[in-house]
Amino acid sequence: MRADGRLFDQLRDIKITPHVSEYAEGSALVEFGKTKVLCTATYEPKAPQWLVGTGAGWVTAEYGMLPRSTHTRIKRDKAMNSGRTQEISRLIGRSLRAAVDLKLLGEKQIIVDCDVLNADGGTRTASVTGGFVALALALKKLADVSEIKANPLINYVSAISVGLHEGNILLDLNYDEDSAIGTDMNFVMTDKGQFVEVQGTAEHLPFTRDQLFKMMDTAEKGCKELFIHQAAVVGAIYQIAGK
Repeated sequence: MRADGRLFDQLRDIKITPHVSEYAEGSALVEFGKTKVLCTATYEPKAPQWLVGTGAGWVTAEYGMLPRSTHTRIKRDKAMNSGRTQEISRLIGRSLRAAVDLKLLGEKQIIVDCDVLNADGGTRTASVTGGFVALALALKKLADVSEIKANPLINYVSAISVGLHEGNILLDLNYDEDSAIGTDMNFVMTDKGQFVEVQGTAEHLPFTRDQLFKMMDTAEKGCKELFIHQAAVVGAIYQIAGK
């Protein structure tokens, strides 16, 4: 049992609220326990210049933490321009592109903004999970009004953190766990069981191959549960042959 009463392989309370922004083509507020991230998807009818003429579109992301999303105020310029912010923005963008057939999207662009309202660990994984919902809702809207020829979604994508502490594998780390744990990993997966990204570091003792595989299994369990939460919002618009 963990300090917050969860089992080792138990997610925090997950909540995804769609359509929270009046103006964005797609939006969702995602909550992993006390961590809250506002995700909005914006449509641009032209692809980036370097894709013009290729027939393919693009999905990208920007991540940021609001000044009082943490225990002490973060200066706005520091929050938006840090190396960590840029690294997480790229991670989210890579993850969401795995959900989309960019050729089917055509020479269009979707920008997903993930703004952390409250941070208690797992902001990047919450951003990927909620960002997918915002993206999916935007693509549904665009397809409905024939702005794009067809809905180009090909996968669900979600993300979760896993840690290793005193031989125990913990799912979905909060801030206190994340700041004290020996090994911290982030996994991004598709609903087909494929890994989009695996990030991991042992701060103290190195981990074994067997422990890595067990962490992967735990992450897959968590992502499958997140797919269920996502499907409650976007399932009716997600059309893939055989599903």
